[in-house]
Amino acid sequence: MFGVGLPELAVIAVVAVLVFGPDKLPELARQAGRMVRQVKSFADSARDDLRQELGPEYADLELRDLDPRSIVRKHVIEAMDEAPGATSPASSRPLAAGELPPYDPEAT
Repeated sequence: MFGVGLPELAVIAVVAVLVFGPDKLPELARQAGRMVRQVKSFADSARDDLRQELGPEYADLELRDLDPRSIVRKHVIEAMDEAPGATSPASSRPLAAGELPPYDPEAT
């Protein structure tokens, strides 16, 4: 999730027990759970408001669809698939020994 593995979680748990004590730890965990639920409800509410404002054509909108990296990646892949004479990476083969790569004089 955030690059935190089991050893890191164990260290965080030990430090939390030492800093807060075993008596306050359950209450802090409940507060953290409430905060996570509240943040999730805020995100869901924002997504629903955005869907409602954009109209029915965006009914399947997800917030992660608005990530600029995924938008660019999606459009680049679509453009590569639609390009005339384009080959997908799965259909390309390695060059044989001594074979020259294809050259497009209009591309330069």
